[in-house]
Amino acid sequence: MGVIIVLIVLGLLAIFAIATFNNIVSLENRVANSLGQIDVQLKKRSDLVPNLVSTVKGYAAHESSLFEKVTAARSRLDTASGVEEKAAASSALSGALRTVFAVAENYPDLKANTSFIQLQSELADLEDKIAYSRQFYNDTVLEYNNSITTIPGVFFAGPMSKTKKIMFEASEGDKAVPSVSF
Repeated sequence: MGVIIVLIVLGLLAIFAIATFNNIVSLENRVANSLGQIDVQLKKRSDLVPNLVSTVKGYAAHESSLFEKVTAARSRLDTASGVEEKAAASSALSGALRTVFAVAENYPDLKANTSFIQLQSELADLEDKIAYSRQFYNDTVLEYNNSITTIPGVFFAGPMSKTKKIMFEASEGDKAVPSVSF
């Protein structure tokens, strides 16, 4: 009888260990997936930049340093790897795009250009999607980090070589509300 109780307890402990292991792995996969969703939105925004630059260039050709800044920020985002580097590059591109829209205020013909208006609208929509994707990623990272730093996950995280993930933090520039006017 004692052997059966020991086997039942060991079986329950094995099931508990497997469930905890699977939960940690599932959360880690969800973190990777949510970071991938951010990458998709950042790529879409990056793909719109050349169209925006060419549209604005036609009206404000003498703003070459601005276009160089936007192009460099886009290139930095396209080559960024890791959460912190992507966040910094995204912030730089957001700042450069805000400057483009600020410069556009000085060109009434540009502000009335349908291509420019459409690009502004698409970028505003993408910024909302990026913000949502960041929020989802950070919520997922929080859940993952909690699972590996609380009991029972903390006992499994070390042997599984699981460490805390980094949040996708917005820079001070990203926290400012962008002004998009038509």
